[in-house]
Amino acid sequence: MQPSEAAPVDHGRFAIPAVTRSRLMLEVASELVGEPKWTERQATISLREQGAEGWPLTLFASDTPSAIDEVVQGRCQIAIVNPASPLTLAHRGAGPFAKPLPVALITVIPSEDQMAFAVTEASGINSIEDIGRKRFPLRMAMRAQRDHASLWFVDQVFRAAGFSLQDVIGWGGEVQYLARIPQAPNRIEAIRNGRADAIFDEAVNRWIYPALEAGMRLLPLDAALLARLEAMGFRRGTVTHADYPRLKEDVPSLDFSGWPVFTRMDAPDELVASFCAALERRKQLIPWQGEGPLPLERMCCNAPDTPIDVPFHPAAERFWRQQGYLS
Repeated sequence: MQPSEAAPVDHGRFAIPAVTRSRLMLEVASELVGEPKWTERQATISLREQGAEGWPLTLFASDTPSAIDEVVQGRCQIAIVNPASPLTLAHRGAGPFAKPLPVALITVIPSEDQMAFAVTEASGINSIEDIGRKRFPLRMAMRAQRDHASLWFVDQVFRAAGFSLQDVIGWGGEVQYLARIPQAPNRIEAIRNGRADAIFDEAVNRWIYPALEAGMRLLPLDAALLARLEAMGFRRGTVTHADYPRLKEDVPSLDFSGWPVFTRMDAPDELVASFCAALERRKQLIPWQGEGPLPLERMCCNAPDTPIDVPFHPAAERFWRQQGYLS
């Protein structure tokens, strides 16, 4: 944003006090979240004029589908969701979203991933639909983060297959919140000990081999189920034999790629353009899953690791075009 006429003047060598205090806290927070032993790493940043009422701008370094409601309801102005699919469903008014929501992209942080659905051989389950047909009391070893998108995916896949997560719980199944990280050993131990029947999760490369060694196999999503999910806004994914040679064959599943940075479609152009410009200036300082600076030239182009199924905010689109990132 451009400074208003009432903005304080920088008197040469004297720093603006509000800037000093805010930069101190932001830079310290930036340092802390990079420390290997520091566990509190998710940030909410609220900004206002010094002494003003309320906080008109909040930036949320979020990851879950619940961030969509935070932005739509105006509790924050810019947020992040992992992966891209929930934002697509929100834009379309599909799945849990009763109507299309006014969300808009700013950019998409690259991340290529798949969702996988693994069950024990002992369960006798051969497909997602089997769970419903058999009214199987499935015990799912899930993430400890209760609003993680993996459980959101499970609920939507079950509904597309004709039953719900609550149905499974009603049949005697349960959700066990065990894994703080995908490869958590206590989750695999629950499988080995017969206390759980299934692991449904993303970040497949972190847990697939321990799961296979524990007597699990991946369920392929059949063509009819995938077609229903794609119609909602999900993207098809594949857990491939090429990536995981211990698999006997490719396994059709769902894509779990991309971390959209998003806002409301009616967010002020000045805010969005300023955010984009700041991101451009600081891209060398932002780590990502590849090498070098954050690759903004790729982050507004539809690709496997940057899925784009939601419109850009007009100001973001203009900015990326001016940078030469959009043709």
